[in-house]
Amino acid sequence: MDVPLLLPPHLSERVLRPTLSVPAANLHGRYVLYWARTALRAHENPALDVAVLVASALGIPIFVYHALAERYPFASDRHHMFIMEGARDFSAELAARNIGTAFHLERDGHRGAHLMTLAADAALVVTELMPVAPLREWTAALVTATATPVWQVDTACVVPVTLTTTGYDRAFAYRDATKRLRQERVPRPWPQVHVAESSPRHFVPSLPFKPVDLVDANFAELIAQCRIDHSVGPVADTRGGSGAGYARWRAFVDSGRIDRYDRTRNDPARIDGVSRLSAYLHYGMVSPFRVAREAAGRPGEGAAKWLDELLVWREVAYTFCYHRADHATVQALPQWARDTLARHERDARTPLDWERLARGRTADDFWNAMQHSLLAHGELHNSVRMTWGKAVAGWTRDAPETLATLIDLNHRYALDGRDPSSFGGILWCLGQFDRAFTPETPVLGTVRSRPSDAHAARINVGAYKRHVQRPLHAHPASVAVIGAGLAGLICARTLADHHVPVTVFEKSRGLGGRCATRREGPWRFDHGAQYFTVRDARLAPLVNAWSERGLIAPWNGSIVTFEAGTERPAPSHGERWVGVPGMGEVGKHLGDGLDVRLDTTVSHLLREGLQWRLVADTGADLGVFDAVLTAVPSPQAQALLAPVAPALAEHVGAAVMYPTWATMLVLTDRPAVRWDGAFLPDDPVLSWVCRDASKPSRDKHETWVLHASREWSAVHLEEDPDAISLAMTASFERLVAGAVAPVHRVAHRWRYALADLVHKEASIYHPLACLGAAGDWCGGPRIEGALLSGLALAGQVLAHAHVQSDQRPV
Repeated sequence: MDVPLLLPPHLSERVLRPTLSVPAANLHGRYVLYWARTALRAHENPALDVAVLVASALGIPIFVYHALAERYPFASDRHHMFIMEGARDFSAELAARNIGTAFHLERDGHRGAHLMTLAADAALVVTELMPVAPLREWTAALVTATATPVWQVDTACVVPVTLTTTGYDRAFAYRDATKRLRQERVPRPWPQVHVAESSPRHFVPSLPFKPVDLVDANFAELIAQCRIDHSVGPVADTRGGSGAGYARWRAFVDSGRIDRYDRTRNDPARIDGVSRLSAYLHYGMVSPFRVAREAAGRPGEGAAKWLDELLVWREVAYTFCYHRADHATVQALPQWARDTLARHERDARTPLDWERLARGRTADDFWNAMQHSLLAHGELHNSVRMTWGKAVAGWTRDAPETLATLIDLNHRYALDGRDPSSFGGILWCLGQFDRAFTPETPVLGTVRSRPSDAHAARINVGAYKRHVQRPLHAHPASVAVIGAGLAGLICARTLADHHVPVTVFEKSRGLGGRCATRREGPWRFDHGAQYFTVRDARLAPLVNAWSERGLIAPWNGSIVTFEAGTERPAPSHGERWVGVPGMGEVGKHLGDGLDVRLDTTVSHLLREGLQWRLVADTGADLGVFDAVLTAVPSPQAQALLAPVAPALAEHVGAAVMYPTWATMLVLTDRPAVRWDGAFLPDDPVLSWVCRDASKPSRDKHETWVLHASREWSAVHLEEDPDAISLAMTASFERLVAGAVAPVHRVAHRWRYALADLVHKEASIYHPLACLGAAGDWCGGPRIEGALLSGLALAGQVLAHAHVQSDQRPV
């Protein structure tokens, strides 16, 4: 038998559920579970109110579960920090209402399907209705996996999407169709709902995880443990939480800026012209009902214009996404827009790779400034959104690629990304919520055009650029990165993209570390890293962009393994990528635009107050920095850090690194072998041989690279290089069963070439001392490990700077 439930009309109209009832069998020893996701507030929250009323009616407790997964699209330090700051305020609000809650952060050692466990023990699950991926899919999966009823409640719209019957494709149509519903709901005060006196206070069931203490937790340290994108840092002047959200709202209203909104909203150079409230509305940290009521109570065109954008343009996008599950595809566009975009697919375009777009490295200086606002500050002024989005159509091959690129760039960087309003704005760039315009223009056809140069002529571009290039923190820290291998370079570049002043010091003459290409007269050799693979999805956009640009290419050579006298194909762990025309090109690319001091060896650090002075081996003063990051082999990092941070040095030095001798050969003819590379796990001298000439875009010379095993290299570490090359060549001749008669032969010693993985952390950072370390010996070996380690270290610097910053939200 089901227990019927009565909810007040202002709540029942928001519940997406055929019947408002709960099976009686679900009640014994159970509780109402509120699965919080996108309404991180304990006031004017319809979903929470539904859960409280149902719990009171059934005489059982209420419990709020909030989890932050690593698996949501574009998960990053930026989104994680904002959500966790919001969760802290939410938890405090719940505690004030005597409602028990627990926060779970998915990370290393803390993963599991805890929602399923909690839902199985609940009488009812209540959550927010959010009609976008992945929340739509996650909710459907929960409904399928559990017998517990699951109710979804619209917490985001003044006019509930549950009262609409179609996805409107024009704002005026939605405005007219919902006028009465809107007029009835905007002025209503939100009724307060109280937890029943008989209900257990702060009820928390038996948990299958250890919750995070949001009051005392160091968010930067916790986020560093998450398997997310660490290249997108937090935004210091947009802190998460209801407190920060309402402070921004009150400043907008009390200063009278809302009354001037109709006159200032179109100037992107004015930070005070808009409310900048969208991120707080997206995560439900502020109540749309409250801000709508307060705006409606003000006279004048400014508040009316702001309210129209909140209630019509924002909510038409929510309604559209609710009724159109295909809103992330071009099929969501009106037919006329799809037709005209298809007819113009062959128009002249200038395709640009993802990295060039993401970092704002196009030929359009104004567009670059818009993208930089997204990358560094997590926001895009609404008046430039159309200009930004429509320009991408000329840099991509067709409408599906344009839409996918816009979704990626917006959702990856914008704090309000993945929101229905974001989808609305992106689709609008391609004709949604609009009509056809003539005459037709290249690429866009009859989709309304928005040329960047025409827009730039209407505003002060210089002022806009100064605004978006403002520092992230009131007092940006200067950083020295020691080591220009891939870890150091990508760390430095990530920090520089976030407006952190960075200087890189490198003892050698070139960039890239072991990802290097060596010239020997007319010949080139990849004498260090031979190729790389990418198994981690976080690097996929970058690697795909490098491939599209021609910086790297797949190496399709035949690779074998010789073991116990048997030749067999070597196992593949994905595409084997090589730099073009040499592995060294990757380092050169990452170092482009950075302040790099080559041929400079940092010999020691001196503490001066809260800063560090770097001194070269020549005695030269290299300057004073707020933070020093080492991206060198662990023994070198240990030696540099030991005098000033012995505990950190000991931690760094726990990694073990082994040497490798490399020999480079130039032959007159190719040996009589069919393969291009071979692993030799049981050879007494060699571990790897490679026909370097078989890689794409190499010289036509018959070049080979031989690597000795780490054991043999360690034993012969200090021997004469010529003797080493002779011994390695002799072993190679035994392998190929014939003399090779090289016309050129030279050996190179990599003293620290191979790392035994010791540190499970992707990077190591001491926030009080502002000292850190990264490399392929930390977190994971190979080139992929070096890149991820460098990104992780940059992420730690940015996250700790955010936590420690005294800059307040504006």
